[in-house]
Amino acid sequence: MERCIVSETDRGAQMGKRYYCDYCDRSFQDNMHNRKKHLNGVQHHRAKKAWFHCFRDAAAILADEKSKQPCRKFIQTGQCGFGPSCRFSHMTEKDIANLEHQIEDDRRRAEEPAGGRVSPERSADEWLSRREKRLALHSSGRLEAEEEVSPQVCDVPPHLLSIPNLPPSLLPPPPAGWRGAPHTDWG
Repeated sequence: MERCIVSETDRGAQMGKRYYCDYCDRSFQDNMHNRKKHLNGVQHHRAKKAWFHCFRDAAAILADEKSKQPCRKFIQTGQCGFGPSCRFSHMTEKDIANLEHQIEDDRRRAEEPAGGRVSPERSADEWLSRREKRLALHSSGRLEAEEEVSPQVCDVPPHLLSIPNLPPSLLPPPPAGWRGAPHTDWG
């Protein structure tokens, strides 16, 4: 009888690379046959569906749960052997009411503007366009000397001024300009 002794480097060569499936939380030897078999398997499809199921919006979850009958086993014992793959609903009336409330809140937030204010993206775009126009007027010499000396405070979008604890380098200059020359000694 002959024994086969395989060194650690030979064992690594025999095993090859391993494939890890994030959906199924398992690994296996990576070759075309094994990977294709795994990716087409029922277990992988269920795990992938469960993963994406976690990211659905409340309206889709509510519509899905309302179309299902309540799970008798879950109602009686509070547990179901099928878990999330059960074809019956495991939501209570309170859970459904909470989902409806969440959907209503999301709808209300989407309809109303951000606290009556202009959105930060739009006001920043408007500010940039006004700035470009002002620079174009300045370069052509049509900007009045008065505007050059006293820049308007309201020229900076208000939402940028409302950010607390900004470092001095990010704060806009005061309306009258900086006093004196800046310190150039760094050490």
